[in-house]
Amino acid sequence: MQAWQVHENGEPSKVMRSADVAPPTPGEGQVLLRVRAANVNFPDALLCRGQYQVRPPLPFTPGLEICGETEDGRRVLATPALPFGGFAEYAVADSAAVLPAPGALDDAEAAALHIGYQTGWFGLHRRAELAAGETLLVHAAAGGVGSAAVQLGKAAGARVIGVVGGADKAAAARDLGCDVVIDRRGTDVIAAVKDATDGHGADVIYDPVGGTAYEQSTKVVAFEGRIVVVGFAGGVVPRPALNHALVKNYSILGLHWGLYHTKNPGLIQHCHEQLTELAARGAIKPLISERVGLDGAADAVQRVADGVTTGRVVVLPGPVVAVPGGSAGSGKGTVV
Repeated sequence: MQAWQVHENGEPSKVMRSADVAPPTPGEGQVLLRVRAANVNFPDALLCRGQYQVRPPLPFTPGLEICGETEDGRRVLATPALPFGGFAEYAVADSAAVLPAPGALDDAEAAALHIGYQTGWFGLHRRAELAAGETLLVHAAAGGVGSAAVQLGKAAGARVIGVVGGADKAAAARDLGCDVVIDRRGTDVIAAVKDATDGHGADVIYDPVGGTAYEQSTKVVAFEGRIVVVGFAGGVVPRPALNHALVKNYSILGLHWGLYHTKNPGLIQHCHEQLTELAARGAIKPLISERVGLDGAADAVQRVADGVTTGRVVVLPGPVVAVPGGSAGSGKGTVV
């Protein structure tokens, strides 16, 4: 089979190499899956760099999120068990962690539903307890993680403010349903948020960026507001001033979604049921900006790492062709 492998750590475009290898053999409690679609996540780049919290033995195949097919023909979602990740024709996953793919979503959309939307659901509902009528501020609102939080916030009845970087991403954030869009490249984010909330601030702030974005969050969080720390895509891990949180009466909430697999796995299933229902009624639908063939996986991971993509980029193990009314690059391609 064809698979991308990493033999040494570094930038994805330099260390990901395509190879013809034997299909992986599942271990005890695991299942072999034919990959129908593999979503690109920022942690895939961290894996390549050797900076992720999990460091699989070299060589390994990245690809942390897939829509796959079991040997008995079931269409499922899975987070592959490394070192046999999803940027390949076949992957391996733990049987207990395999979930049914929502029928309302195609393969590419289903592949992008699991990690980002579960993270959003746990962050907004389990950790921050977002309520209808509250104001939600989402950093990197047009990105893969942010776009999921925007849709989940709207589905929960929140007023959503999206912060983005660039005109194209601003347009995407509006299409996602943001009530207010702030382009940080030409606008003072702090002033704009205060103006949009009449000085009240944001009740919940969803931050997958860190660095400057986190510092801005502390200036615009409302009384008894909650800042959900999801990740540090900006490359800088902030050092929060706890005296500031004390004086302004806000909460800083950490979210490591992966811990729920071991600490409370039943909640993963419950969340999936909630997401499946939201997808069925059209309340959420992953924003797929690009569908690329397996030969484009290394370039796709690099572009996600560089922060130049919008929504999700999904790798399809097969030739990508245009469909009526769209093209592969528009996110309307399919695979044969």
